[in-house]
Amino acid sequence: MWEQVHETVNFIQKSTGFAPEYGIILGSGLGSFTEDIQIEHTLPYSEIPNFPISTVQGHQGALVFGTVGTKKVVAMQGRFHYYEGYDMKQVTFPVRVMKYLGVTKLIVSNASGGVNPAYEVGSIVVIKDHINLMPEHPLRGKNDERFGPRFVNMSEPYSKEMIRQAKEIAIQNQITLHEGVYLGLQGPTFETLSEYRMVKILGADCVGMSTVPEVIVARHMELETFGLSVITDMGDEENIEEVNHEEVLKAAQKAEPHVRLLIRELIKQY
Repeated sequence: MWEQVHETVNFIQKSTGFAPEYGIILGSGLGSFTEDIQIEHTLPYSEIPNFPISTVQGHQGALVFGTVGTKKVVAMQGRFHYYEGYDMKQVTFPVRVMKYLGVTKLIVSNASGGVNPAYEVGSIVVIKDHINLMPEHPLRGKNDERFGPRFVNMSEPYSKEMIRQAKEIAIQNQITLHEGVYLGLQGPTFETLSEYRMVKILGADCVGMSTVPEVIVARHMELETFGLSVITDMGDEENIEEVNHEEVLKAAQKAEPHVRLLIRELIKQY
């Protein structure tokens, strides 16, 4: 893994000469944030050594390098999911690459199903914590101390200071911003009525198929991390609405202007 990461990092550095401070992972339907980036380089995943290739509709499949305000960023247009058939080390490989490109802060976004009755379709939720119910762990196996410690402290997986800043930005721009706990499941099926009930009983507010592995690996390497979920369907266990991926993309795109503003201003101000 160490050799692969540095082979990829060396390739990207030679191709771009770029040292980003912020890493951004854009979830389903949220890829147009790249319009807020003053783009200097774009590298398709297919050209990057050791990179998987995103197979999901709504995930473009490229690394975008540029600036937001005065901050240098690298954005993933399209992430990798365990349900696509990748193992967790492949899913989280780009996060390790970002670290050695110079990234110190990671922003992740996703589309998720809501179970908190205070939410509705289109609600934006800042993730304050998560519950990991994925069937594989990205740190399973022999630990390479060069990346981070064997046992990772997860008492603050999502930066309290970044959350505080995001709340201020939301108030200043009259954006309703919820806080919640995200629960990660394998997918790719949407949840059953009983699974939505389980999510609520376990203390989560929303549920999805990504983010958790990336955040674990980010914390393994001491990246300061911030997460946003867009609620794209509501899992009322008594009255579930039929949901499909096209509807998820539509709901995410509707909330996207506010998500873009929050991420853009957070990068500029923090």
